[in-house]
Amino acid sequence: QNIAPPFPRIHYDVAVDMINKAAAAGELVPGYDDPVPAIEWGDDFGSPHETYVAAQFDKPVFVHHYPTQVKAFYMEPDPDRPEVCRSVDLLAPEGYGEIIGGSERMSDPQKLLESIHRHELPEEAYDWYMDLRKYGSVVHSGFGLGVERTVAWVCGLGHVRETIAFPRMLGIMRP
Repeated sequence: QNIAPPFPRIHYDVAVDMINKAAAAGELVPGYDDPVPAIEWGDDFGSPHETYVAAQFDKPVFVHHYPTQVKAFYMEPDPDRPEVCRSVDLLAPEGYGEIIGGSERMSDPQKLLESIHRHELPEEAYDWYMDLRKYGSVVHSGFGLGVERTVAWVCGLGHVRETIAFPRMLGIMRP
């Protein structure tokens, strides 16, 4: 029932404020005995943060415009506020966390190369990626869906490893 759209959309800044107010008030992470940990602007969310934010809506929630510094090199910065990028995560409720992550991708080869350098990545490892823009590119976006997390959430499973045919666990590396 709670999967019906529309899903709420909030800015990263709003989510950080929500988390820090909960931390200051000593609220607990829903489903756990641990207090909500505070977060500094610019940090990526951990599991307790994602769990807390999603619990405020009791349905999936989109958090958008994450700080550029915590996202992948290919994500397009917001032209009005370059410290954040045009990115989005879909957080599932009940502690399942991020099930989708997406963004607008950089289409300008020069900006992309600068971002590779800024992230201190080896340029030669991304020659193929740069070559995709050699003859021009268009504004485009992409996303990734965590299939196992999504299945775990939809099926109400206790752990993501229950969705994997042959999960790797401590001491068990082979089926």
